[in-house]
Amino acid sequence: MAETTNGVSFWSRISASWRRTDAPEAKASAAKPLIALHGGGAPAWTPRDFAALAREGYQSNVIAYRCIRMIAEAAAATPLMITDGGEVMTDHPLRALLRGPNPEQTGAELLTEFYGYLQTAGNAYLEAVDLDGEVRELYALRPDRVKVRVGESGWPDSYEYSAGGRSVVFRRDAMTGASPILHLQLFHPLNDHYGMSPLEAAASAIDIHNAGAAWNKALLDNAARPSGALVYRGGEAGGNLTDEQFDRIKTELADAHQGADAAGRPLLLEGGLDWKPMSLSPADMDFLNAKNASAREIALAFGVPPMLLGIPGDNTYANYREANLAFHRQTVLPLVAKAAEAMTNWLGARFDAATIAPDIANAEATSAERDAMWARLERVSFLTINEKRAAAGYPPVDDGDALERR
Repeated sequence: MAETTNGVSFWSRISASWRRTDAPEAKASAAKPLIALHGGGAPAWTPRDFAALAREGYQSNVIAYRCIRMIAEAAAATPLMITDGGEVMTDHPLRALLRGPNPEQTGAELLTEFYGYLQTAGNAYLEAVDLDGEVRELYALRPDRVKVRVGESGWPDSYEYSAGGRSVVFRRDAMTGASPILHLQLFHPLNDHYGMSPLEAAASAIDIHNAGAAWNKALLDNAARPSGALVYRGGEAGGNLTDEQFDRIKTELADAHQGADAAGRPLLLEGGLDWKPMSLSPADMDFLNAKNASAREIALAFGVPPMLLGIPGDNTYANYREANLAFHRQTVLPLVAKAAEAMTNWLGARFDAATIAPDIANAEATSAERDAMWARLERVSFLTINEKRAAAGYPPVDDGDALERR
Protein backbone atom coordinates (compact mmCIF):
# COMPACT_ATOMS: atom_id res chain seq x y z
CA MET A 1 0.00 0.00 0.00
CA ALA A 2 1.32 3.46 -0.88
CA GLU A 3 2.48 5.66 1.99
CA THR A 4 -0.16 8.25 2.98
CA THR A 5 -0.05 11.62 4.73
CA ASN A 6 -3.36 13.02 6.04
CA GLY A 7 -5.21 10.59 3.83
CA VAL A 8 -3.39 11.65 0.63
CA SER A 9 -1.04 9.13 -0.96
CA PHE A 10 2.47 10.01 -2.11
CA TRP A 11 1.68 9.25 -5.76
CA SER A 12 -1.52 11.32 -5.57
CA ARG A 13 0.49 14.32 -4.44
CA ILE A 14 3.02 13.73 -7.23
CA SER A 15 0.22 13.45 -9.80
CA ALA A 16 -1.41 16.62 -8.48
CA SER A 17 1.85 18.51 -8.87
CA TRP A 18 2.00 17.43 -12.55
CA ARG A 19 -1.57 18.68 -13.10
CA ARG A 20 -1.08 22.19 -11.69
CA THR A 21 -2.96 24.78 -13.67
CA ASP A 22 -1.02 27.84 -12.55
CA ALA A 23 1.72 27.16 -15.15
CA PRO A 24 1.32 27.77 -18.89
CA GLU A 25 -0.19 24.79 -20.69
CA ALA A 26 2.39 22.74 -22.54
CA LYS A 27 2.43 19.35 -24.24
CA ALA A 28 4.26 16.70 -22.24
CA SER A 29 4.39 12.96 -21.82
CA ALA A 30 2.66 11.51 -18.76
CA ALA A 31 5.11 8.62 -18.52
CA LYS A 32 8.46 10.33 -19.06
CA PRO A 33 8.47 12.17 -15.69
CA LEU A 34 8.63 8.78 -13.98
CA ILE A 35 12.08 8.35 -15.52
CA ALA A 36 13.09 11.80 -14.29
CA LEU A 37 11.73 11.01 -10.83
CA HIS A 38 13.87 7.88 -10.75
CA GLY A 39 17.08 9.73 -11.58
CA GLY A 40 16.46 13.33 -12.57
CA GLY A 41 19.34 15.40 -13.88
CA ALA A 42 21.87 12.52 -13.89
CA PRO A 43 23.71 11.46 -17.03
CA ALA A 44 22.49 8.22 -18.61
CA TRP A 45 25.63 6.27 -19.49
CA THR A 46 25.82 3.94 -22.44
CA PRO A 47 25.31 0.39 -21.10
CA ARG A 48 28.00 -1.29 -23.17
CA ASP A 49 31.66 -0.97 -24.14
CA PHE A 50 31.61 0.68 -27.54
CA ALA A 51 35.38 0.37 -27.94
CA ALA A 52 35.29 -3.40 -27.37
CA LEU A 53 32.44 -3.85 -29.85
CA ALA A 54 34.28 -1.75 -32.42
CA ARG A 55 37.52 -3.69 -31.96
CA GLU A 56 36.02 -7.18 -32.00
CA GLY A 57 33.45 -6.38 -34.67
CA TYR A 58 34.49 -3.69 -37.12
CA GLN A 59 38.27 -3.97 -36.71
CA SER A 60 38.67 -7.74 -36.24
CA ASN A 61 35.80 -9.36 -38.14
CA VAL A 62 35.74 -9.21 -41.91
CA ILE A 63 32.00 -9.96 -42.18
CA ALA A 64 30.93 -7.23 -39.73
CA TYR A 65 33.42 -4.81 -41.30
CA ARG A 66 32.02 -5.42 -44.77
CA CYS A 67 28.41 -5.17 -43.60
CA ILE A 68 28.99 -1.80 -41.91
CA ARG A 69 30.91 -0.47 -44.90
CA MET A 70 28.26 -1.62 -47.37
CA ILE A 71 25.38 -0.09 -45.41
CA ALA A 72 27.16 3.18 -44.62
CA GLU A 73 28.45 3.76 -48.13
CA ALA A 74 25.20 2.72 -49.85
CA ALA A 75 23.16 4.96 -47.54
CA ALA A 76 25.52 7.90 -48.04
CA ALA A 77 25.38 7.41 -51.82
CA THR A 78 21.57 7.58 -51.86
CA PRO A 79 20.73 11.08 -53.13
CA LEU A 80 18.76 13.46 -50.91
CA MET A 81 16.38 16.09 -52.22
CA ILE A 82 15.12 19.29 -50.61
CA THR A 83 11.45 20.14 -51.06
CA ASP A 84 9.52 23.24 -50.03
CA GLY A 85 5.76 23.09 -50.34
CA GLY A 86 6.03 19.93 -52.42
CA GLU A 87 8.38 21.58 -54.95
CA VAL A 88 11.87 20.18 -55.38
CA MET A 89 14.45 22.88 -54.68
CA THR A 90 17.61 22.55 -56.75
CA ASP A 91 19.16 25.75 -55.37
CA HIS A 92 18.65 25.82 -51.61
CA PRO A 93 21.02 26.67 -48.73
CA LEU A 94 20.17 23.40 -46.94
CA ARG A 95 21.12 21.46 -50.07
CA ALA A 96 24.44 23.31 -50.17
CA LEU A 97 25.01 22.55 -46.47
CA LEU A 98 24.44 18.82 -46.97
CA ARG A 99 26.83 18.76 -49.93
CA GLY A 100 29.59 20.69 -48.13
CA PRO A 101 28.97 20.26 -44.39
CA ASN A 102 32.39 21.42 -43.17
CA PRO A 103 35.82 22.37 -44.54
CA GLU A 104 37.25 18.89 -43.89
CA GLN A 105 34.56 16.65 -45.40
CA THR A 106 32.20 16.27 -48.31
CA GLY A 107 28.56 15.40 -47.72
CA ALA A 108 29.16 11.75 -48.66
CA GLU A 109 32.08 11.48 -46.22
CA LEU A 110 30.09 12.99 -43.35
CA LEU A 111 27.08 10.74 -43.97
CA THR A 112 29.29 7.64 -44.31
CA GLU A 113 30.76 8.42 -40.89
CA PHE A 114 27.29 9.16 -39.48
CA TYR A 115 25.75 5.90 -40.75
CA GLY A 116 28.86 3.93 -39.76
CA TYR A 117 28.58 5.14 -36.17
CA LEU A 118 24.88 4.24 -36.18
CA GLN A 119 25.59 0.66 -37.26
CA THR A 120 28.52 0.26 -34.86
CA ALA A 121 27.10 1.89 -31.72
CA GLY A 122 23.35 2.06 -32.34
CA ASN A 123 23.68 5.83 -31.84
CA ALA A 124 24.83 8.62 -34.15
CA TYR A 125 25.25 12.32 -33.40
CA LEU A 126 25.49 15.39 -35.62
CA GLU A 127 26.55 18.80 -34.34
CA ALA A 128 25.23 21.96 -36.01
CA VAL A 129 27.58 24.94 -35.84
CA ASP A 130 25.83 28.33 -35.88
CA LEU A 131 27.30 31.55 -37.21
CA ASP A 132 25.26 34.76 -37.02
CA GLY A 133 22.16 32.75 -36.22
CA GLU A 134 22.50 30.43 -39.24
CA VAL A 135 23.67 26.82 -39.44
CA ARG A 136 26.92 26.89 -41.40
CA GLU A 137 28.62 23.57 -40.63
CA LEU A 138 27.80 19.99 -39.59
CA TYR A 139 30.07 17.53 -37.78
CA ALA A 140 29.66 13.87 -36.76
CA LEU A 141 30.55 13.10 -33.13
CA ARG A 142 31.97 9.85 -31.81
CA PRO A 143 29.17 8.08 -29.90
CA ASP A 144 31.35 6.87 -27.03
CA ARG A 145 32.29 10.47 -26.22
CA VAL A 146 28.70 11.69 -25.92
CA LYS A 147 26.53 11.44 -22.81
CA VAL A 148 22.83 12.13 -22.81
CA ARG A 149 21.71 14.29 -19.89
CA VAL A 150 18.10 13.90 -18.84
CA GLY A 151 16.09 16.85 -17.60
CA GLU A 152 13.23 17.05 -15.13
CA SER A 153 10.69 16.30 -17.86
CA GLY A 154 12.29 12.91 -18.52
CA TRP A 155 13.52 13.96 -21.96
CA PRO A 156 17.13 14.76 -22.88
CA ASP A 157 17.81 18.46 -22.30
CA SER A 158 21.54 18.51 -23.07
CA TYR A 159 24.44 16.48 -24.41
CA GLU A 160 27.93 16.35 -22.94
CA TYR A 161 30.88 15.67 -25.26
CA SER A 162 34.19 14.69 -23.64
CA ALA A 163 37.58 14.28 -25.34
CA GLY A 164 41.18 14.80 -24.27
CA GLY A 165 40.22 15.44 -20.66
CA ARG A 166 37.91 18.33 -21.58
CA SER A 167 34.12 18.46 -21.85
CA VAL A 168 31.59 20.72 -23.51
CA VAL A 169 27.82 20.71 -22.91
CA PHE A 170 25.32 21.33 -25.70
CA ARG A 171 22.01 22.51 -24.24
CA ARG A 172 18.58 22.39 -25.82
CA ASP A 173 16.78 25.74 -26.10
CA ALA A 174 14.21 25.82 -23.31
CA MET A 175 11.79 27.98 -25.29
CA THR A 176 11.92 26.53 -28.81
CA GLY A 177 13.18 23.04 -28.02
CA ALA A 178 15.84 23.40 -30.71
CA SER A 179 19.03 21.43 -30.07
CA PRO A 180 22.51 21.87 -31.55
CA ILE A 181 22.83 18.06 -31.49
CA LEU A 182 20.90 15.54 -33.58
CA HIS A 183 20.75 12.16 -31.86
CA LEU A 184 19.65 9.32 -34.13
CA GLN A 185 19.29 5.94 -32.47
CA LEU A 186 18.22 2.43 -33.36
CA PHE A 187 15.47 0.81 -31.33
CA HIS A 188 16.50 -0.56 -27.92
CA PRO A 189 13.77 -2.28 -25.88
CA LEU A 190 15.57 -1.83 -22.54
CA ASN A 191 17.01 1.68 -22.76
CA ASP A 192 15.17 4.99 -22.85
CA HIS A 193 17.95 7.16 -24.24
CA TYR A 194 20.41 5.00 -26.19
CA GLY A 195 19.99 2.70 -29.16
CA MET A 196 21.10 -0.89 -29.72
CA SER A 197 23.54 -1.64 -32.51
CA PRO A 198 23.50 -4.64 -34.87
CA LEU A 199 27.01 -5.37 -33.58
CA GLU A 200 25.58 -6.03 -30.13
CA ALA A 201 22.95 -8.39 -31.51
CA ALA A 202 25.57 -10.23 -33.54
CA ALA A 203 28.17 -10.33 -30.74
CA SER A 204 27.92 -14.10 -30.15
CA ALA A 205 28.21 -14.92 -33.85
CA ILE A 206 31.16 -12.51 -34.14
CA ASP A 207 32.92 -14.23 -31.24
CA ILE A 208 32.44 -17.63 -32.88
CA HIS A 209 33.68 -16.35 -36.23
CA ASN A 210 36.70 -14.64 -34.66
CA ALA A 211 37.49 -17.74 -32.57
CA GLY A 212 37.41 -19.87 -35.71
CA ALA A 213 39.83 -17.52 -37.46
CA ALA A 214 42.14 -17.49 -34.42
CA TRP A 215 42.06 -21.31 -34.23
CA ASN A 216 42.89 -21.59 -37.91
CA LYS A 217 45.78 -19.13 -37.52
CA ALA A 218 47.13 -21.07 -34.54
CA LEU A 219 46.85 -24.29 -36.53
CA LEU A 220 48.90 -22.76 -39.35
CA ASP A 221 51.50 -21.38 -36.94
CA ASN A 222 51.87 -24.77 -35.23
CA ALA A 223 51.04 -26.99 -38.19
CA ALA A 224 53.53 -29.74 -37.35
CA ARG A 225 52.87 -29.87 -33.63
CA PRO A 226 49.43 -31.42 -33.30
CA SER A 227 47.78 -31.57 -29.89
CA GLY A 228 48.51 -34.98 -28.43
CA ALA A 229 50.70 -37.02 -26.13
CA LEU A 230 53.66 -39.33 -26.55
CA VAL A 231 53.02 -42.47 -24.49
CA TYR A 232 56.00 -44.58 -23.45
CA ARG A 233 55.09 -48.27 -23.32
CA GLY A 234 58.43 -49.97 -22.76
CA GLY A 235 61.46 -49.82 -20.55
CA GLU A 236 62.05 -50.46 -16.90
CA ALA A 237 61.44 -48.68 -13.60
CA GLY A 238 57.71 -48.46 -14.01
CA GLY A 239 57.81 -47.51 -17.70
CA ASN A 240 59.26 -44.02 -17.21
CA LEU A 241 61.75 -42.23 -19.42
CA THR A 242 65.00 -41.07 -17.94
CA ASP A 243 65.58 -37.35 -17.58
CA GLU A 244 68.06 -37.43 -20.45
CA GLN A 245 65.58 -39.22 -22.76
CA PHE A 246 62.76 -36.85 -21.83
CA ASP A 247 64.88 -33.73 -22.54
CA ARG A 248 66.11 -35.14 -25.87
CA ILE A 249 62.56 -35.89 -27.12
CA LYS A 250 61.31 -32.50 -26.00
CA THR A 251 64.16 -30.73 -27.82
CA GLU A 252 63.65 -32.75 -31.01
CA LEU A 253 59.93 -31.96 -31.08
CA ALA A 254 60.59 -28.23 -30.62
CA ASP A 255 63.38 -28.08 -33.22
CA ALA A 256 62.02 -30.36 -35.92
CA HIS A 257 58.24 -30.37 -35.62
CA GLN A 258 57.14 -26.96 -34.39
CA GLY A 259 56.11 -24.06 -36.63
CA ALA A 260 54.66 -23.64 -40.10
CA ASP A 261 58.02 -24.38 -41.78
CA ALA A 262 57.91 -27.92 -40.38
CA ALA A 263 54.40 -28.64 -41.67
CA GLY A 264 54.01 -32.16 -43.03
CA ARG A 265 57.30 -33.45 -41.58
CA PRO A 266 56.78 -37.03 -40.30
CA LEU A 267 57.23 -37.81 -36.63
CA LEU A 268 59.66 -40.71 -36.06
CA LEU A 269 58.89 -42.70 -32.92
CA GLU A 270 61.22 -45.26 -31.34
CA GLY A 271 61.80 -47.17 -28.15
CA GLY A 272 58.19 -47.97 -27.28
CA LEU A 273 56.81 -44.46 -27.93
CA ASP A 274 53.24 -44.19 -29.21
CA TRP A 275 51.38 -41.05 -30.37
CA LYS A 276 47.88 -40.37 -29.00
CA PRO A 277 46.00 -37.40 -30.53
CA MET A 278 44.15 -35.26 -27.98
CA SER A 279 42.21 -32.78 -30.14
CA LEU A 280 39.48 -32.84 -32.75
CA SER A 281 40.40 -32.49 -36.41
CA PRO A 282 38.99 -29.65 -38.52
CA ALA A 283 36.64 -32.17 -40.13
CA ASP A 284 35.43 -33.36 -36.71
CA MET A 285 34.75 -29.77 -35.68
CA ASP A 286 32.85 -29.06 -38.94
CA PHE A 287 35.03 -25.96 -39.04
CA LEU A 288 33.98 -24.41 -42.35
CA ASN A 289 30.24 -24.97 -41.89
CA ALA A 290 30.32 -23.48 -38.38
CA LYS A 291 32.25 -20.45 -39.62
CA ASN A 292 29.87 -19.89 -42.55
CA ALA A 293 26.86 -20.29 -40.25
CA SER A 294 28.17 -17.58 -37.91
CA ALA A 295 28.91 -15.36 -40.93
CA ARG A 296 25.30 -15.71 -42.09
CA GLU A 297 24.07 -14.77 -38.60
CA ILE A 298 26.21 -11.61 -38.66
CA ALA A 299 24.86 -10.69 -42.09
CA LEU A 300 21.32 -11.36 -40.85
CA ALA A 301 21.77 -8.96 -37.92
CA PHE A 302 22.82 -6.17 -40.29
CA GLY A 303 20.23 -6.92 -42.95
CA VAL A 304 22.76 -7.74 -45.68
CA PRO A 305 21.97 -10.71 -47.98
CA PRO A 306 24.77 -13.28 -47.50
CA MET A 307 25.02 -13.66 -51.28
CA LEU A 308 26.43 -10.12 -51.47
CA LEU A 309 29.21 -11.12 -49.06
CA GLY A 310 30.25 -14.21 -51.01
CA ILE A 311 29.22 -16.63 -48.26
CA PRO A 312 28.78 -20.09 -49.83
CA GLY A 313 25.69 -22.20 -49.41
CA ASP A 314 23.12 -19.38 -49.47
CA ASN A 315 20.56 -19.68 -52.26
CA THR A 316 17.85 -17.41 -50.89
CA TYR A 317 17.94 -15.14 -53.94
CA ALA A 318 17.74 -16.14 -57.58
CA ASN A 319 20.62 -13.88 -58.59
CA TYR A 320 22.96 -11.16 -57.41
CA ARG A 321 20.80 -8.35 -58.82
CA GLU A 322 17.77 -9.54 -56.86
CA ALA A 323 19.82 -9.73 -53.66
CA ASN A 324 21.21 -6.22 -54.24
CA LEU A 325 17.72 -4.81 -54.81
CA ALA A 326 16.44 -6.48 -51.62
CA PHE A 327 19.41 -5.04 -49.71
CA HIS A 328 18.59 -1.50 -50.80
CA ARG A 329 14.83 -1.84 -50.45
CA GLN A 330 14.81 -3.52 -47.03
CA THR A 331 17.92 -2.09 -45.36
CA VAL A 332 19.38 1.00 -47.03
CA LEU A 333 16.33 3.00 -48.09
CA PRO A 334 14.46 2.64 -44.75
CA LEU A 335 17.63 3.79 -42.97
CA VAL A 336 18.03 6.81 -45.26
CA ALA A 337 14.33 7.70 -44.86
CA LYS A 338 14.69 7.52 -41.06
CA ALA A 339 17.76 9.78 -41.10
CA ALA A 340 16.18 12.24 -43.57
CA GLU A 341 13.07 12.60 -41.42
CA ALA A 342 15.18 13.14 -38.31
CA MET A 343 17.27 15.80 -40.08
CA THR A 344 14.08 17.48 -41.30
CA ASN A 345 12.74 17.72 -37.73
CA TRP A 346 16.14 18.97 -36.58
CA LEU A 347 17.04 21.46 -39.32
CA GLY A 348 13.84 22.05 -41.30
CA ALA A 349 12.58 24.88 -39.10
CA ARG A 350 15.93 26.66 -39.46
CA PHE A 351 15.56 26.64 -43.26
CA ASP A 352 12.02 27.92 -43.86
CA ALA A 353 10.30 24.60 -43.16
CA ALA A 354 12.26 22.76 -45.84
CA THR A 355 11.93 18.98 -46.05
CA ILE A 356 14.76 16.49 -46.57
CA ALA A 357 13.80 13.23 -48.28
CA PRO A 358 15.59 10.41 -50.13
CA ASP A 359 15.47 10.85 -53.90
CA ILE A 360 14.44 7.28 -54.65
CA ALA A 361 13.47 8.08 -58.23
CA ASN A 362 17.09 8.95 -59.06
CA ALA A 363 18.82 6.38 -56.87
CA GLU A 364 21.12 4.23 -58.99
CA ALA A 365 20.42 1.13 -56.90
CA THR A 366 16.77 1.12 -57.96
CA SER A 367 17.45 1.87 -61.64
CA ALA A 368 16.48 -1.62 -62.83
CA GLU A 369 13.22 -1.47 -60.89
CA ARG A 370 12.57 2.04 -62.23
CA ASP A 371 13.21 0.97 -65.84
CA ALA A 372 10.74 -1.89 -65.47
CA MET A 373 8.09 0.50 -64.11
CA TRP A 374 8.62 2.94 -66.98
CA ALA A 375 8.28 0.10 -69.47
CA ARG A 376 4.99 -0.99 -67.90
CA LEU A 377 3.64 2.56 -67.92
CA GLU A 378 4.65 3.01 -71.54
CA ARG A 379 2.55 -0.01 -72.52
CA VAL A 380 -0.57 1.21 -70.69
CA SER A 381 -3.12 2.70 -73.12
CA PHE A 382 -5.87 3.85 -70.73
CA LEU A 383 -3.81 6.50 -68.88
CA THR A 384 -3.02 10.03 -69.98
CA ILE A 385 0.53 11.31 -70.21
CA ASN A 386 0.13 13.29 -66.99
CA GLU A 387 -1.34 10.25 -65.19
CA LYS A 388 1.67 8.23 -66.25
CA ARG A 389 4.00 11.03 -65.13
CA ALA A 390 2.22 11.21 -61.77
CA ALA A 391 2.60 7.43 -61.32
CA ALA A 392 6.32 7.81 -62.03
CA GLY A 393 6.65 10.73 -59.60
CA TYR A 394 7.01 13.56 -62.11
CA PRO A 395 5.00 16.82 -62.40
CA PRO A 396 2.40 17.30 -65.15
CA VAL A 397 3.09 18.95 -68.50
CA ASP A 398 0.96 21.09 -70.79
CA ASP A 399 -1.35 19.18 -73.16
CA GLY A 400 -0.76 16.00 -71.18
CA ASP A 401 -4.33 15.31 -70.11
CA ALA A 402 -5.47 13.56 -73.27
CA LEU A 403 -5.19 9.86 -74.00
CA GLU A 404 -2.51 8.90 -76.49
CA ARG A 405 -3.78 7.64 -79.85
CA ARG A 406 -2.04 4.60 -81.21
